[in-house]
Amino acid sequence: MCADYNVDLLGSLPLDMSIREQTDNGNPTVINAPDSKIANIYKEIARKAAIKIANASLDHSSKFPNIVIQNT
Repeated sequence: MCADYNVDLLGSLPLDMSIREQTDNGNPTVINAPDSKIANIYKEIARKAAIKIANASLDHSSKFPNIVIQNT
């Protein structure tokens, strides 16, 4: 699907019942089992997403009016 939409794959989570159970109980894996393999996958995905956002080149110059100072 990433190739179809030309986007990077940030990570893949395993189909693990503990993810659903912990989340349903209000204890996400990264809090309930912070040193687990699944928590590490979540953290790596978050790091990759943060890097992508930080590296995004955003040009907001078109959003601001041109300011011209003239000497008369």
